[in-house]
Amino acid sequence: MTKQNSTSKRSTSLKTKWKEFSRLIGPGLVTGASDDDPSGIATYSQAGAAYGLSTLWTSILAFPLMASIQQMCARIGIITEQGLTGTLKKHYPRPILYLMLLFSFPAIVMNIGADIAGMGAVGNLLFPSIDAGFFSVFFTVLLLILIIYLPYKKMASILKYLCIVMLVYFIVPFLYKQNYQQIFTSTFIPHIEFNKEFMATLVGILGTTISPYLFFWQASVEVEEQKSRKKRIMVDKKFIQEVGKDVDLGMAFSGLVMYFIILTTGTVLHQGGITDIQTVEEAARALQPLAGNAAYLLFAIGIIGTGLIAIPVLSGSLSYIFAETFGWEQGLSKKFHEAKGFYTIIAISLLLGLAMNYLGISPIQALIYTAILYGITAPVLIAIILHISNNKKIMGEYVNGPMSNFLGITAGVVMTIAAGMLIYLQFVG
Repeated sequence: MTKQNSTSKRSTSLKTKWKEFSRLIGPGLVTGASDDDPSGIATYSQAGAAYGLSTLWTSILAFPLMASIQQMCARIGIITEQGLTGTLKKHYPRPILYLMLLFSFPAIVMNIGADIAGMGAVGNLLFPSIDAGFFSVFFTVLLLILIIYLPYKKMASILKYLCIVMLVYFIVPFLYKQNYQQIFTSTFIPHIEFNKEFMATLVGILGTTISPYLFFWQASVEVEEQKSRKKRIMVDKKFIQEVGKDVDLGMAFSGLVMYFIILTTGTVLHQGGITDIQTVEEAARALQPLAGNAAYLLFAIGIIGTGLIAIPVLSGSLSYIFAETFGWEQGLSKKFHEAKGFYTIIAISLLLGLAMNYLGISPIQALIYTAILYGITAPVLIAIILHISNNKKIMGEYVNGPMSNFLGITAGVVMTIAAGMLIYLQFVG
């Protein structure tokens, strides 16, 4: 009887602790997890396969830059009580807003298309008798139903739990023998090769980790989170710090997933002589003979899990952009009939992404076009976010501190250089 009571108390205590931890986890975790979408995994896999562990250090560089920008976006959403697009619309010339819309729409749709294609191809790997096209259609329809019919709280909860799937990437590298000294060296001592291929890889990694759609999503979803609470929370410095911790947790999680994917492909594929990976399914397939079925299955399952997290974020960010630009009713907490325009954009973006598979646009082409469009918009958006975050008329006492400005400016400079190199490599070099 005593043992049963003790077990029961322990179980209740664990449940209580999990609930408390779950409450602390906000939109930041989902934002971070969505950054490691199937197309991002493809980029990290290419880097690992081609250059081994030489790009591991980029995850250390990217984390503070990602976190600083996402924290600014979160703060903008909380203080202004509107998304980044709404703030742009209110305080900046309309041409800037429409240019962001013009570049964001095709970039996000192509990103969605590449992710749907990747999920479909991996589904086919797991179940070879079923065509990849069927899986692509299945995942698109499933996501449409979930996004449209589930209330925000339920959808946010599902996305949080899906993040657990991504823990598989922390396991996969250890199913293969590792050289820990080499890992340590590659993590903390940057290695750079001054040739076109290596530079293109670096630019690709940066473009994948610091993505403009995440800026829009973070600001808008913070507003959504506030509206969904039963009790209105007073915004003060303590609350802003808690949101900052949530964002940091999400970006750290994203950086770790990126790190372990490069580690997996850098040790297993590169050392196994496989140095040319173009897609996620190629990476998953190549792992099987070298690292065994367990690594292959976990890697593949992770790809589908990341797609299920990332596509709602991608389509949702685009929908927030449109709704705030044209003054439509918006929000994942609203039902379809209450925000028809908002949900219609989500449906259109998913269906256009799916259609790419049938229009002759390959996932590789889509990723190149997406990277170029993101590369053009990211430096401009970072400059605007910095300007808003330092404007006392908009942000009041919650303007940026010196460290936030330093990291934000560094992110802007790094992304400007990356964008210039990307355009040069694609059209000149």
